[in-house]
Amino acid sequence: MGGIASVLYGVAVYSLFFVTFLYAIAFVGNLPVPKTIDSGAEGPLIPALVINTLLLGLFAIQHSVMARPAFKRWWTRFVPHAVERTTYVLLASLALVLLFWQWRPILAPIWTVTNPTGVLALQAVSWLGWFLVLLSTFLINHFELFGLRQVWARLRGRTLPEPRFRTPFIYKRVRHPIYLGFLLAFWATPVMTAGHLLFALATTGYILIGIWLEERDLIDLFGDQYRRYREQVSMLIPLPGRKAKPEPEIKHPRPAE
Repeated sequence: MGGIASVLYGVAVYSLFFVTFLYAIAFVGNLPVPKTIDSGAEGPLIPALVINTLLLGLFAIQHSVMARPAFKRWWTRFVPHAVERTTYVLLASLALVLLFWQWRPILAPIWTVTNPTGVLALQAVSWLGWFLVLLSTFLINHFELFGLRQVWARLRGRTLPEPRFRTPFIYKRVRHPIYLGFLLAFWATPVMTAGHLLFALATTGYILIGIWLEERDLIDLFGDQYRRYREQVSMLIPLPGRKAKPEPEIKHPRPAE
């Protein structure tokens, strides 16, 4: 029964995440949904800045602190390992829902692109960013990243294998394609308002801090293997000549005949 409950919990949380992810695309892109980054009546500037900054900070703290190995070791004293990731995804999704709900628009224009070709190009870059985010999750194991693989393994009475370092497809050219996708999606807009700029600046700062924390954890996990990867591959911008090299093959001596 515990395994079945875990799977149901995992599926429900994944469904919430996926709806939240789709809503985030509409929220940032000002698509026709009930609330977007620039919709609604504009209120006083200072309260809007304070509320929006607190909302962004809440998401950043939850997202970063709960992802750290030390927190996970403490957290799993109370939460079963099989649903630890699912619970993390649940709280991250709820933090985003709160942000969408309580976001205050700040509509002062920073830039406005009116040329149809320019508008189309910026929208295409934004959609490319969202596609890159989703593609990158599948390249490294989408269903483990969002907790489904763990609850399915518990139902089947199996344990997941130890993490294995891989560099599939675009990971050979850029170390953090998920973050690159978010940056493209957040910054590529034909209409940049002050509120949108605050969102883009705050998330960019969070991404850079998150990369530093994440790479520290990856070095602890994979050691010199990740250090070599970091030396060979760009962090966010794919550069010519920088590509992950295959790890040297370890050949075992043949036994004497």
